[in-house]
Amino acid sequence: MTDFRLAQIKEWVTETLDVSEYELRPASSDASFRRYFRVLVPGATHIVMDAPPDKQGLQPFLTIGARLRAFGLQVPEVLDQDLVRGFLLLGDLGDQTYLQVLNEANADRLYGDALGALRVLQHGGQSAPGFLPAYDASLLRRELGIFHEWYLGRHLSVMLSARQRAALVQAESVLMAAALEQPKVWVHRDYHSRNLMLTTRNNPGILDFQDAVYGPVTYDLVSLLRDCYIAWPQERLEVWLAQHQEAAHAMGLPVGRDRVQFRRWFDLMGAQRHLKAAGIFARLHHRDHKPGYLADIPRTLSYVWAVCRRYPELAGLGRLLDELEIPGVTA
Repeated sequence: MTDFRLAQIKEWVTETLDVSEYELRPASSDASFRRYFRVLVPGATHIVMDAPPDKQGLQPFLTIGARLRAFGLQVPEVLDQDLVRGFLLLGDLGDQTYLQVLNEANADRLYGDALGALRVLQHGGQSAPGFLPAYDASLLRRELGIFHEWYLGRHLSVMLSARQRAALVQAESVLMAAALEQPKVWVHRDYHSRNLMLTTRNNPGILDFQDAVYGPVTYDLVSLLRDCYIAWPQERLEVWLAQHQEAAHAMGLPVGRDRVQFRRWFDLMGAQRHLKAAGIFARLHHRDHKPGYLADIPRTLSYVWAVCRRYPELAGLGRLLDELEIPGVTA
């Protein structure tokens, strides 16, 4: 099948960079409709974002990116743009994601950098709380519906009993209430190891921020520390979580001093996010023909199962996960 957009990209790159010879390589594709290509010209590399305008305009990426850069964060520099066709020419932050380079030896340093950048993002956003759309009840409800529709319904072909359905509804109410009671900050919404780049200065480079919202203070913290793509021992997570809360409180961020309450927010926010993520991974497979994310579902749902064991109000959801007998989830 002819890739008409790729042909348009090549034409646009030739015109924009005023070059006749260059190399165009796939850089990455994310869990959406966007594609990225690395452009190699003598002495330099750039990134082309291909974002079909009928899916989502580029304006959120441009406006949010400009704000993050003003906060002092490392985001791709916009070198040129074609908003009509949905192309951006961006600065290249390299090809090493956190997921590729994280190991036991460098994790404290890299997570320290990422948590520091998260605090900068949240602190900077305090000056403009109305700039981003609200992460409200309707959005939370829609996200939880992805798990029911795409993971339970489409992927597992499960028809819940009345008891199981009631348990799921009750758990969703608990998770939504916990999310909505949290103090609000700017939320990147996908702040994890696939979207953080290892950079030689001002680490990390931050990608995929165009869906940012104004919402729960622990959301991005969960995305980072209970990453769907890489897991760490509980003891290490506890240290990072405590260090972050202490540093965030010192900056005036709304995390409080109550470790128990903050941990509850973190855990329940994680359960909401991971149910959604499991649904999205199933949708990527069945709708978008991207099966690679299915391997991440057991890790993702094992986080939910562990939280259900910690909080009695989620016992019904825990029993549901037990009854589904998902390989790699329950212990």
